[in-house]
Amino acid sequence: MKKCLLTLSLLIVTIVAMAADAVKWDLKLVDDNTDHPSVEITATVSPGYHLYAVENPAGGSNPLEFFFDVKGCKLDGKVKANKAYTKEFDDVFEVDQYFYTGTVKFTQKLKPTAKSFTVNVELKGQACDDKGCVPLFASKKFTGTSPVGSDVAEEATEEETPGEALAEMTDSLHQASGALTPGAMSGGVSDPNWWNNVEAELDVFENNPSEQERSLLYIFIAGFLGGLIALVTPCVWPMIPMTVSFFLKQNKSRSKSVATAAVYGGSIIVIYVVLGLAVTAIFGASALNELATSALFNIIFFLLLVVFAVSFLGGFELTLPASWTNKMDSKVDATTGYLSVFFMAFTLALVSFSCTGPIIGTLLVEAAATSNFISPAVGMFGFSLALALPFTLFAMFPTMLKSMPKSGGWMNTVKVVLGFLELALALKFLSVADLAYGWRILDREVFVSLWIVIFALLGMYLLGKITFPHDDKVEKTGVTRFLLGCVSLAFAVYMLPGLWGAPLKSISAFAPPTYTQDFSLFEGDVHAEVDDFEEGMRLAKELNKPVLIDFSGYGCVNCRKMEAAVWTDPEVKSTIDNDYILVTLMVDEKKALPEPIKVVEKDGTERTLRTYGDKWSFLQRSKFGANAQPFHVIVDNNGHPLAPAFVYKEDVPGYKNFLKQGKDNYEKAPK
Repeated sequence: MKKCLLTLSLLIVTIVAMAADAVKWDLKLVDDNTDHPSVEITATVSPGYHLYAVENPAGGSNPLEFFFDVKGCKLDGKVKANKAYTKEFDDVFEVDQYFYTGTVKFTQKLKPTAKSFTVNVELKGQACDDKGCVPLFASKKFTGTSPVGSDVAEEATEEETPGEALAEMTDSLHQASGALTPGAMSGGVSDPNWWNNVEAELDVFENNPSEQERSLLYIFIAGFLGGLIALVTPCVWPMIPMTVSFFLKQNKSRSKSVATAAVYGGSIIVIYVVLGLAVTAIFGASALNELATSALFNIIFFLLLVVFAVSFLGGFELTLPASWTNKMDSKVDATTGYLSVFFMAFTLALVSFSCTGPIIGTLLVEAAATSNFISPAVGMFGFSLALALPFTLFAMFPTMLKSMPKSGGWMNTVKVVLGFLELALALKFLSVADLAYGWRILDREVFVSLWIVIFALLGMYLLGKITFPHDDKVEKTGVTRFLLGCVSLAFAVYMLPGLWGAPLKSISAFAPPTYTQDFSLFEGDVHAEVDDFEEGMRLAKELNKPVLIDFSGYGCVNCRKMEAAVWTDPEVKSTIDNDYILVTLMVDEKKALPEPIKVVEKDGTERTLRTYGDKWSFLQRSKFGANAQPFHVIVDNNGHPLAPAFVYKEDVPGYKNFLKQGKDNYEKAPK
C-alpha cells in the first residue's frame, strides 16, 4: 500500500495550522459603559470539525473550558451558548459526545462593581474531524467602564469572595515586587523570603556549563548521526555515484566540478536548515516547552513515530505527490548555473523523502522535546551536513567512488532496523504523556517488557528468522549481521532484571522512573521526602538541615540519566538521605492548583498559573533565573543558595563535591 504524504515540515506544521483553521475565534466586550456589559466569544467551526461543548461528558473528547480573571466586576451566572449542542454517540470513545458545528456564540454576563473594570479571558478545548483532533487556545484582555449608579455602588460595597480577595492580594504583591508569595498560592503561612530572587547570589559561585549548550550539542550530534544513517538508505545511497559522475562529466575543469559539488552540498544544508527554522518560527520558544509536556502533542508524536516505523518495516511507502518532483525537474531543466544545482538538491530532498522523512521527523520531535527554540535548526544542520559531505568529498576524490559498497538488499535491512528503533523510541513519548497526567497505563515494567519484545524480535530478524516485505531471502547470515543480532538479543536479556526493579542505567533516559514499578526488589533509589517547595522548607527548618531542590520533569531525559548514574552511588545516596531534605519539583506536573494564580513575569507579562507544574516552573524562573532541567540547587532555611547550581552532568565525584560544599557552607553559616 502506498500513501502520498506532504513533506515532513508540513506534517509537523499541520499540528499548529489545523488548530488555527479548525476554529476561528472572535472575542469582544459588548454593552460597555452600561450596567450590564458582557463578553461575547464567537466560534466559527470549519466544515467537518466538531467543537466539543463545555458539558461534554468524561471519557470523550476534551470539553471547552473558559477562564475569567476579573477586577472591578463580577461574573453574572455562567457562560451560555446561543444554540443547543448536538448529541451523538461516538463508537470510538463509546460515550455520547456533545459538540457544535457552524457558528456558535458564547456569552458571559458581567456585573460591574467599580467605575472601571478589567476582564482577562482565556479558553481552551479541542476540535476534531475524521482525520484527527487539534488543541484550541485563545485569550484576550478587556478594559471597560460602567456608569455610576445606585445599583453599582451597592454591589461595590458587598463583601468580596475569597477568590476575589486572593486575586487582589496577589495583584498587589506583583505590583510591588514582581514575585509570587507562596502563602497566597498554598493557603499556608510561609516565609516570603523563600521566594526572593537569588540569581546574584548564585552568580557568586562558579557556574557549570549550561544545559542549553549541552542540549544543542546533543541535537547536533543526533542530527549528524541521522544524516549518516540516511546516507545508507535505498533512496540516497544510489544517488551519490550518479550525482557525482554527472558533476564530473558536466565540467571539464576539476576545480569547477568540486565547486559545483560544494554548491550542491551547501544547497542541501540550506534546504534542511530552513525547514528547521520554519518549525522554530511557527512554534516559537514558549510553545516548544508545551510540546515537550503536553499529552496531546506527545501522543501525536507517538502515533507519528509508529507510522514511520510501519513504513520502514514495509507496511507502506511514504511518497510525495509526483507533481512536486516533476515540477522540480522542470526547474532544473529551465535554469542554468548554480541555480540549477540548487534545484537538483531540492529534487534529491523530495525523491529521498520516503527514507529521510521518518528520520527527519524523529529528529524534529526530539529537538522540540528539548524545549530549546533553536534546536530544530541545529538538528537539521547536523543532518544536512552529514548528508551533503559525501557529494563534495567524492567530487574532490573521484577515485573513492570505486570503493563504495554496491547497492543491494542490505539497504532494506537498514530500513527495517530503523523501523524497530522507531517503535522503541515512540514508547518514550507515550510514557511522557502517561507520567505527566498520571494515567499509569505505561508503568516501568510494562515499558521494559515492550522493549524486551522489540529488541528480541529485532535480534531474530537480523538472524534471518523473521522477514518483512521487500526483504531479500536470507540464504546465509553474514558475520556483521550475526554479530548485530547477538547484540540485540543480549540487550533484550540485559533488560530482563528490570522487570524486578533493576536500575538499567543504559535505558534510564527513556524508561519511566522506578517509582512507577509495582514490584521492585531494588532498594538503591533516592526518593524525595516531599514534592512541595514550601513544605520542604518548613521541614528543613524543623530538622535543621539544608534543602536540596531538584527541578525535574516527567519528560526530562537527562533527569532520569542523572538519577540512575549519580544518585544510585551509595555515598551520594547516603549523603542525600542523611544530611539533606530532598524536594523534587516536577515542572510538567498537570495536577491543578486549588485555585489559579496570576503572576507577573520578569518581562512584565501577566500569566495565570493553573497547575503545580506551572507553579514550580515559575519558581525556577523567578527565583533562580533558570529554565532547564535537571537543575539542582542547595539552599539554607531562608532560601539562600549554599553552592553553585548543578545542571546535567553524569559526574559522581563532582556531585559529591557539590553536596559537600552545600553542607559545609550550611554548617558555617550563622543560625
